[in-house]
Amino acid sequence: MSFARVPGAPFGVAITPDGRYAFVDLFAGRVLVYSLVNDRPTLARTIALPGNGVEGCSITRDGRLLLVADGQGAAVVSVSRAERGLAHPVLGMLSPPHTSHVRATEAIETASSADGRYVFVSMEYGNPDGAVAVYDLGGGQAPRLGSAGYVGSITLGQAVVGSAVSPNGRYLYVTSELADQTRSQADGTLSIIDISRAERAAQHPVLASVKAGHQPVRVAVSPSGATVWVTARADNRVLAFAADRLLSDPAKALEAEVSVGTAPVGLATFDDGNRLLIADSNRFDARGAHAGLSVLDTQAALAHRPATVAGPPAGVFPREIAVDDRDGIALVTDFGSEQLETIQLNRFL
Repeated sequence: MSFARVPGAPFGVAITPDGRYAFVDLFAGRVLVYSLVNDRPTLARTIALPGNGVEGCSITRDGRLLLVADGQGAAVVSVSRAERGLAHPVLGMLSPPHTSHVRATEAIETASSADGRYVFVSMEYGNPDGAVAVYDLGGGQAPRLGSAGYVGSITLGQAVVGSAVSPNGRYLYVTSELADQTRSQADGTLSIIDISRAERAAQHPVLASVKAGHQPVRVAVSPSGATVWVTARADNRVLAFAADRLLSDPAKALEAEVSVGTAPVGLATFDDGNRLLIADSNRFDARGAHAGLSVLDTQAALAHRPATVAGPPAGVFPREIAVDDRDGIALVTDFGSEQLETIQLNRFL
């Protein structure tokens, strides 16, 4: 593994589908473009974004667009223009119209539909609750920007954070740290959203919502779509839910709970879902604890056997993880120590 300094606090990280480039967004409002040609990140260029305090990012499945959470929406960046160093890689911003009266704000994560047309933005805080904003980029080559593609918002609990789309493109899984803002010790939730209903702004897009421990903050789905993994930050645990039972029998969907390091945040699967990499952030500097990473054997975890394979080191406050299964690397943003960490995943197979 290796650590590279970055010029600021890195938040989100995303790797292009072809594994040739990675994007790291800085909290101060910039995106770093890295070449991965030599299996190690090499900084190629820096791109300034229109907003301030940008947070999580993702790339559409077709690899065309980078979506960086900001405000009540996202910055939309052309991946090809950013890779080639062409002028004006930032195509514009997504934001709700003033007439929508959206009360939720502080966008923190982005996700997109399987065809790349729709964008889902987690807005962490609101009055009274957080929400997921939905945007339609349109079917043409040039995306709809500004408020033109705003579809609507879906109100969830407090501190709406992590999101992930199922491999079949039918469902969006979203975490809320608190189901009820009046109860600070209450469980958070994992909500399952019907993407087709969300795209049409149909009523009742939330199909189910289940308890997901204290402060669930990120979610990842196995490549098969069978298991939904959630980091319960305040419990120092990772939870595994059976995706089919989340819909058919939500009360019995929880399959396993695994103790990991302190205050886990980011997570990602690798090795075709047989391994799980977790960022144990220790973001609140718990006495006697330290930040690091955990690697779990997912089959052992689901069988309720000891599942920890390794505990590689990390910088200060490891936050987000991106995996390139093809080349066998993971990138981790160490927010507190302003580093980008590269991990060779074959060490843990």
